[in-house]
Amino acid sequence: MATLWDGQKGAEEPAAAALASQILSRADRDVTFIVHLVGESQSLLVRHFVVFIETELAKRGISYGVHPLLRPFIETHARELTDFVLQGIGLRHQFGLQALETMAGDPSRLLRVDLWDSLQCHINDAQRHFVSGVGGLQRILLQVESGA
Repeated sequence: MATLWDGQKGAEEPAAAALASQILSRADRDVTFIVHLVGESQSLLVRHFVVFIETELAKRGISYGVHPLLRPFIETHARELTDFVLQGIGLRHQFGLQALETMAGDPSRLLRVDLWDSLQCHINDAQRHFVSGVGGLQRILLQVESGA
């Protein structure tokens, strides 16, 4: 292996340039830009899911006063649902280099509409997922109460 490295030392710059050229020649299919929501948008999602989870649990008679460890549960699940939405948005909105280079018209407007649709869909999916599993939480809490 040392021989391989020794033989290429003089050709490092041309090899790097050749590799960079090879990678860029594949850019239209291999280079993507992924939408990633940060900052206040993430906080808005977390807060939304905290309220959503609190509301869903309250409908089932589960409240903070009865269950002291409920707050960490709610916060953890709100963050998990937020991560689900953020990952879905990132995976759904990958743009190839060529697509970005050739966009015409008002791409930011089209992107906003597409992002809105995606956000709404992922938020609804996350909420449905939580509601589908909330019965399991009720059973766990009943077991904890009956064991105490």
